[in-house]
Amino acid sequence: MPRVVLYQPQIPPNTGNVARTCAATAQELHLVDPLGFEISDRQLRRAGLDYWPWVPLHRHADWEHCCRERRRRGGRLVALTAHARDSYTDFRFAADDWLLFGRETDGLPPPLLQEADVCLTIPMARSRHHPEGGVRSLNLASAVAVVLFETLRQLGEQDTD
Repeated sequence: MPRVVLYQPQIPPNTGNVARTCAATAQELHLVDPLGFEISDRQLRRAGLDYWPWVPLHRHADWEHCCRERRRRGGRLVALTAHARDSYTDFRFAADDWLLFGRETDGLPPPLLQEADVCLTIPMARSRHHPEGGVRSLNLASAVAVVLFETLRQLGEQDTD
C-alpha cells in the first residue's frame, strides 16, 4: 500500500493529525528528520490521540536514509507541491507509491522535486477578490488526507477490475 512521507514537518498537531489518518487507513507514515519538534511533544501525541500504537511509523535520520529505504523497497516517489501543473486527480496511483509532502512553511526544496518521479498539485480556486489571487495551499494534514484517500479510492477500484 502507499506510504506517506513527511519531509521535515514543523508543526506537531499537523503531524499528529497525519498519523491519525495513517492509523485510520492502515498506511505507513515516514518522518524525515530533522523534525521541528520532539517526537514526544504533547501536542503531537494529543493530535494523534490514542491511535499511535496503530501507526506503522518509520523515522529517517535524513533524506538520504529515506531514499535508501525507498530504493530497497521499490515504488515511485510522488511529490505533492503547489508548484506542479498536474493535478493529483488526473494521476493513476500505484500501491507502492511514496506520497511525499513538504514542510508547512516552505514545502519541498527544488532538489527533492527534481528527484521525484512525478510532481502533483491539489488545485486551488483563484479569486479576483483575494489580494494575492487565492489560497496558496492546504494545511498539511488536509492535503495528506485528500491525496491519500484518492489514492486508496483508485486502488480499491483496481481490485475490482
